[in-house]
Amino acid sequence: MSGGLVALLDDVAAIARLAAASIDDIGAAAGKAGAKAVGVVVDDTAVTPRYVTGFSPERELPIIWRIARGSLRNKVVFILPVALLLSQFLPWAITPILMVGAAYLCFEGAEKLYEAVVGHPETTHEDAARQSSQAHEEQMVSGAIRTDFILSAEIMAISLAEVADQPFALRAVILVVVALLITALVYGVVGLIVKMDDLGLRLANGDGPARPLGRGLVRAMPAVLSVLSVVGTAAMLWVGGHIILVGLEEFGFGGLAHALHEDALAVGHAVPGALSGFAEWLVETLGSALIGVLLGAVIVAVTHFLPKKGH
Repeated sequence: MSGGLVALLDDVAAIARLAAASIDDIGAAAGKAGAKAVGVVVDDTAVTPRYVTGFSPERELPIIWRIARGSLRNKVVFILPVALLLSQFLPWAITPILMVGAAYLCFEGAEKLYEAVVGHPETTHEDAARQSSQAHEEQMVSGAIRTDFILSAEIMAISLAEVADQPFALRAVILVVVALLITALVYGVVGLIVKMDDLGLRLANGDGPARPLGRGLVRAMPAVLSVLSVVGTAAMLWVGGHIILVGLEEFGFGGLAHALHEDALAVGHAVPGALSGFAEWLVETLGSALIGVLLGAVIVAVTHFLPKKGH
């Protein structure tokens, strides 16, 4: 999944270079900045499909389009001006803001693990009846855009950190390119994912050699969506934990990050051949995810259990 999105982001970088025309460095910088945010892009892509679950097929793409517009508005209207002003006047504030967003990602990931263990509240007949209502659609779109705000802030902040040495105006143009391309990428992929079962059903009900492929798509999509949910949770914890470790290192508390890096190097040296680099990456990723789980679990405990003691 991550490898596929990295390849897509390489294509996005090429598109950015073409769109920049005579300003080739904008396209190159946008591609580099977007690629650095790939972990959050995976997260955003994996999380969004759950917001259209339960709606009729004809409402799925309009809902995704509404969320995509809200995501672009988050990035360009709200996040971009604040990020640029901070980078110009308070560059030291970017890391703490990133860490706050990372803590929220850890909380979201740990919350999903908690719900997987204790289960969800039972759905009532009233809840089921509300599934297709306009009010429910508004609620889901609003929730998706709120979650996207955190993820978009992480994407823009990570991208900004990659181009912080550029002039102010160039930074602004690069970040606009990143916002446009990543939004198109994420919600284009989400649209394809949520419509694959409809395509499979159409092929399965038709004539010709494509019928087995259609049946396979229909059978596979529930598993694909379940895997995406797991990937989304894992990405939240991995990305969140990694940003926390990097932030602590920048503030002079690099013990955890250094220890994890040394362990990863040791494992990488112990694994022969081409798998060495993958083993090193895997150890660092799992270590970051573990930090994300621990921090998220603390926040979940505070939000779920401490308030109950007062009752």
